[in-house]
Amino acid sequence: MHFNPSQKLSKIAALINAEFDGDPDFPITGINEIHRVKRGDITFVDHPKYYEKALKSNASTIIINKKIECPNGKALIYSDDPFRDFIKLVKNFRPFKTSSSMISPTADIGEGTIIQPGVFVGNHVKIGNNCLVHANVSIYDNSVIGDNVIIHSGAVIGSDGFYFKRRPEYQDKFESGGRAVIEDHVEIGACCTIDRGVTGDTVIGRGSKLDNHIHIGHDSIIGKNCLFAAQVGIAGCVNIEDDVILWGQVGVQKDLTVGKGAVVLGQSGLAKSLKGGITYFGSPAVEVRQKMKEIAALKKLPEIFKKLD
Repeated sequence: MHFNPSQKLSKIAALINAEFDGDPDFPITGINEIHRVKRGDITFVDHPKYYEKALKSNASTIIINKKIECPNGKALIYSDDPFRDFIKLVKNFRPFKTSSSMISPTADIGEGTIIQPGVFVGNHVKIGNNCLVHANVSIYDNSVIGDNVIIHSGAVIGSDGFYFKRRPEYQDKFESGGRAVIEDHVEIGACCTIDRGVTGDTVIGRGSKLDNHIHIGHDSIIGKNCLFAAQVGIAGCVNIEDDVILWGQVGVQKDLTVGKGAVVLGQSGLAKSLKGGITYFGSPAVEVRQKMKEIAALKKLPEIFKKLD
């Protein structure tokens, strides 16, 4: 989430009633969780395992639950519960707003775009030119749709990310304040769900095509001209590079990268990053020829066991 205008360190700390270490006028230009943080952003860390990652990240300001020496060029905000206070900031800068009509008067809808009956368009949504949005699509607040986009019935664009912190007695929700961004010439099939970023953007790249019943998790970046078949499921903070093909029911674990031009055959499971330009199969997915050799070897096991008896 980008701040416009930028905020001062002292003001941000005051919003959560916290002490800080740094110049009171230190600029903060945005807010992001650690996987998508950029220079100028504020992020948070609440576990010693991730202190070093946060402090060495591009984040300029870190909310942290331990008093330490402030790194050069950064600022620190001290909190007994960084997750709680980070969510306070998200809700402050991107509060939930109710809707009173099916198409918000604050929505910006381009020329030549067709909105079929039953479509919900939330607050501050932008839809480009010559789009076709079929019946009963829901487009949540602040989503951005490019030109020449087709969205089929039942799709939901910009729902909350699936991100929770486990507390002793409940799951604490990470309130989503990011956006869903659909670039030009994308087609989204029926009943697809695309979560918005929790603080950044979930992006579907130009020219990509999604079949029916596909889920894209929060803050994932899908490249250009990708092709996803039905029931593909992609977790949060995944990077899919250009020209990737995922066939039916492929599942992708969080926080990994699939390289340009990779092809993953149906019902495969991705547990780690994959190089581009290779065809994969299996769970966990490996290069398809290797997997086929493994399957062929398994078929010989009964004969081998029979000889051993």
